[in-house]
Amino acid sequence: HVQLVESGGGSAQTGGSLRLSCVGSGFKDDRYCLAWFRQIGGQEREGIAAIDTDGTTTYADSIKGRFTISRDNGGNTAHLQMNSLQAADTAKYYCAAGPTRNGYCSTLARPPYWGQGTQVTVS
Repeated sequence: HVQLVESGGGSAQTGGSLRLSCVGSGFKDDRYCLAWFRQIGGQEREGIAAIDTDGTTTYADSIKGRFTISRDNGGNTAHLQMNSLQAADTAKYYCAAGPTRNGYCSTLARPPYWGQGTQVTVS
């Protein structure tokens, strides 16, 4: 079964940077979208970035220009480089994955597979 493990969360100062990583395993299909979502308090999870195996990326307006998603050689490891962090970025960040053919990468829709999440706190 698909497993996703995040790492790299923690605390940062306003204007600082953090880099999150996600290692996936158990994919049966060779084209899986890897995405990052975040959940602020009791709000719904927000899709913020996604990357396909060919490197095509999609970003939410809320983080565009500050965060960059990347993927190791189209494989099962994704990263989220977060720069110019703001207090409003404080959230629990989740790695998520789903088959590319279902359109998850282009729409930032909620995929079926999730990691446990990692907390990011900006102050």
